[in-house]
Amino acid sequence: MKNWRIILALALPSLLAFATSTLTGTINLIMIGQMGAIAIGAVGVVNIIMYNAWALCSGFGHTINYLVAQNHGSGEMKKGVERTYVALYNGIILSIILILVGLFAPEAILHLTGGSSELIAAGVPYLKIRLFALSLGIISFILQGFMRGVGDTKTPMVLSIASNVVMIFFTYTLTYGNWGFPEIGLPGAAWGVLIGEAIAFLGSAYVYFVRMNPQFSTRVRAKFQKLEVKLILAESGKLGIQEFAMSLAMLVFTAFVARVSDQALAANEVALNVMSLGFMPAFAFGSTATILVGREIGRGNPLQARRYGTETAIIGTIMLLILGTAEYFLADKIALIYNANDPGVFKLAADLIKISAFLQLFDGLFNIYGGCLRGLGDTGFLVKASFSLSWLVFVPLAYLLTFVFDMHSVGAWIGLYAFITLYGIAVTVRFYRTDWQNVSVKQSGV
Repeated sequence: MKNWRIILALALPSLLAFATSTLTGTINLIMIGQMGAIAIGAVGVVNIIMYNAWALCSGFGHTINYLVAQNHGSGEMKKGVERTYVALYNGIILSIILILVGLFAPEAILHLTGGSSELIAAGVPYLKIRLFALSLGIISFILQGFMRGVGDTKTPMVLSIASNVVMIFFTYTLTYGNWGFPEIGLPGAAWGVLIGEAIAFLGSAYVYFVRMNPQFSTRVRAKFQKLEVKLILAESGKLGIQEFAMSLAMLVFTAFVARVSDQALAANEVALNVMSLGFMPAFAFGSTATILVGREIGRGNPLQARRYGTETAIIGTIMLLILGTAEYFLADKIALIYNANDPGVFKLAADLIKISAFLQLFDGLFNIYGGCLRGLGDTGFLVKASFSLSWLVFVPLAYLLTFVFDMHSVGAWIGLYAFITLYGIAVTVRFYRTDWQNVSVKQSGV
């Protein structure tokens, strides 16, 4: 039970942080939902695009998270800080690229999704502002990766709550012109996200450079070693490709659904938003697994790392089972909350929610045991599994079931179900087949 207390002490703040973000997305979608299926569909398509953009840039944050956890365990925090600076400078370069893409390419990107002209027109200004917001978000993610790496999950929780409250406030006021604010429509929701991300960025920078400086000497002139830079770039590249392989497959999945109908796309977005409720504990316990496994590897206790990984998976699975059961039996009522005006949307959404309810168990396995493998530094397996299962199983199966077997969006979701199930099983087997007696801290040049 002592281990469970340690796990929950780290996981619950992360769970609350992810829950706040998910709840914000849900509230924003409900508010936007009153604008109709086109608005919901546009937000859904942009969300998938943003997930792809974030995936490409997320490798630096994930890498710092697990490397700093290992460095913290081994007492080498000077190296952990130097590695964080390498990631930050690369993150700034990516932020500049995102801003340029937001200025010049949002319409071209939306055309690639195959949505209707009405959906593209609604999505262009929304996507532009969301890309600006992401340019701040990836820097915050790196800084918060450091915080989580040293075991501080409470600060990211506080920053998440603050930024998401701001997002909700400005989405409500700017979308419909409430409380004396100008009525901007759908772009108003994007401005809410941008302002919220700015709050998170400023807060993260303050904590890292000011509050953590006395303990970890975070305000230093970092000396970059060539091997360390190569390590950060290599690990970030692998973890970024891992995320991008999945997110790009999800973009193709969304494009398949978009070709069915705007109603199907709206129902798909509702179901994915509800399914994200299951992502909360999966992400939270996955992040916790990375911290604990990485820290114990740094301390030279690989068997304790294995024990933490197993117990984290047990707790997370219990929570997901409870949540999935509730979603299954409340699917109709949940779908009505999002859109009660269009029977075609909410009936299909309810069916998709039921399909996805217990899919979250396997999603939990791949997030939690994937987090364990990140803590180990077994990033090579993660990228291979992600790429092969996304593009040799998920995309072909979703296409066949959607169009060849004429199962429409339900067929696409069955493909998603198969993908996540196989991924969850793969990372679980990999975790338990690891040679735990010979694992060690990740070093540059290794």
